[in-house]
Amino acid sequence: MSDTNHASNRQALAAMSPQDLGTLGLNQVAFIKPVHEEGAEHYVVHAADGMAVRLFPTRELAELAIRQSDLQAVSLH
Repeated sequence: MSDTNHASNRQALAAMSPQDLGTLGLNQVAFIKPVHEEGAEHYVVHAADGMAVRLFPTRELAELAIRQSDLQAVSLH
């Protein structure tokens, strides 16, 4: 990516409203978050906007559900 394109992309992102940022990738990506419930670890699939979608007993099932929904799983750090 050229420096011009990079600067243009940064400007476009900076100009986005919080609502626009919240819907960015909404129909393309999901993420998995581990949670502890009832003394056991479970995994919650979240939409790109952070909304919890469903609880799964294993990470593998959560990843499978994301793939079956034609979404891309992303990692958050």
